[in-house]
Amino acid sequence: MVTVLPDAEWRHRDGLRRIVAVLSARGGAVKLVGGAVRDTLLGLAVTDIDLATPLPPDKVTKRLEAAGIKVVPTGIAHGTVTAIASHDRHEITTLRRDVATDGRRATVAFADDWRDDAARRDFTINALYADPVGGKIDDWFGGLADLEAGRIRFIGDAATRIAEDHLRILRFYRFAARFGRGDLDAESHAAVIAARQSLKSLSRERVADELTKILSLPDPRAIVAQMAADGIFAVILPELVGDHVSALDRLLANEMAANAVPAPLRRLAALLPADGAVADQVGGRLRFSTRQRKHLAALAGHRAAPLPPVRRLAHAIGVEAAGDAWLLAAAPDAAADAMRSLAGWQVPELPIKGGDIIARGVTAGPEVARLLKAVEADWVAEDFPDAVRVAALLDQKIGRMSDRRQ
Repeated sequence: MVTVLPDAEWRHRDGLRRIVAVLSARGGAVKLVGGAVRDTLLGLAVTDIDLATPLPPDKVTKRLEAAGIKVVPTGIAHGTVTAIASHDRHEITTLRRDVATDGRRATVAFADDWRDDAARRDFTINALYADPVGGKIDDWFGGLADLEAGRIRFIGDAATRIAEDHLRILRFYRFAARFGRGDLDAESHAAVIAARQSLKSLSRERVADELTKILSLPDPRAIVAQMAADGIFAVILPELVGDHVSALDRLLANEMAANAVPAPLRRLAALLPADGAVADQVGGRLRFSTRQRKHLAALAGHRAAPLPPVRRLAHAIGVEAAGDAWLLAAAPDAAADAMRSLAGWQVPELPIKGGDIIARGVTAGPEVARLLKAVEADWVAEDFPDAVRVAALLDQKIGRMSDRRQ
């Protein structure tokens, strides 16, 4: 039985039509592959539309440029270029076969066999190809049946696929969370558990990228629990706390109550101990940016102690971090109130400066800094009143200082 890709708006976009026409002409060929095919079959929104062709990259480039389509050599060593047509971007990859792999990267050779190209992919549901015009789907490894069953299964021998790229261990869990239903595929599941120590050979950036994708899922609790039970976090996140299940439960309840967008750093914080130094160490190991590390450490540092009012906390650690801290530690109603309090609000600047104090007769020096700090503390405590109130606070403090000197 022939399966045809359902019609979808994206299949009729001008940029895609132009690229397909150019690559299909004069004996060429091109097919849709991977996520666009999978997600359309599932009725999901399609964001990336990738194409495969037996044409080598140089011919792909020449053909497209001759048709006035811009080409960027984004992954030319592996046969991938990005075509920009009618403002849409499409990755186009020449058919490949693996020559050698070491678990982190592969040496490939260009090929002209569609099945060989499909065989080097990770999961059966990602090895679906479709004719971009008629929509006929090519499925060599049972991906359609697996997609219908909600089964995430490696192509061929699971251990071999994992040995080719160890990151596929984490991808297995992510795809199981996104597309899986029921029990995990037994062979694939056993293979990722058996190979979990090989995750140590991956770059920290790749691990961090995949982990944040997992934590960005609408509800990652079930797959996080599975990964913990399988010993995955013992390898990639040994700092995982014992009560992470209840911490994630509380956080997800608060996110729902506050209608908060999922945030991977916030969810990662729920997995870590309430220790800023440990959180910073994890952020460093995962190669997070300085800003991300500070954010993660700030969340850890405010989980153990009672939370100050949310705007006061925002003044200290920033609006985003303050909101996350309340989502992590507060009760649902309080977390929702805190998020409403921060909605559209920015931390204001103290409406006086040192020059305003000097203008009132205070000699420049340490006393000015002390007064400025004292006024700021009252300003924050009073929930950031306007300049008139701040001026009154300053005058009160200067008056008291004068009284003490008399």
